[in-house]
Amino acid sequence: QVQLVESGGGLVQPGGSLRLSCAASGSIFSLYAMTWYRQAPGNERELVAGITSGSRTNYADSVKGRFTISRDNAKNTVYLQMNSLKPEDTAVYYCSASRYGYSSTYWGQGTQVTVSS
Repeated sequence: QVQLVESGGGLVQPGGSLRLSCAASGSIFSLYAMTWYRQAPGNERELVAGITSGSRTNYADSVKGRFTISRDNAKNTVYLQMNSLKPEDTAVYYCSASRYGYSSTYWGQGTQVTVSS
């Protein structure tokens, strides 16, 4: 079992920045791939960025060059640095944890990000 708690969301103006954090507990964090998803009202949940246990990263085209995912295994935390935010980035952001060879995926409760002037 893995418990995930996101934080760092809020209201920001277009062009601004936010850093989301996702703190994990309950298992060996370094073994898990971590992924940020987001879901806007009326839309399906979409992948934003992922980082493997070996720290390889991948990004949705819509956020490449603006968002950076990173992890600190000593703190059991994954981060999403979001720069140059746009109104279309407004969504609830979720982090998830999964482990190669295991079927379970764990989810946090989400944190709201609103980009508006």
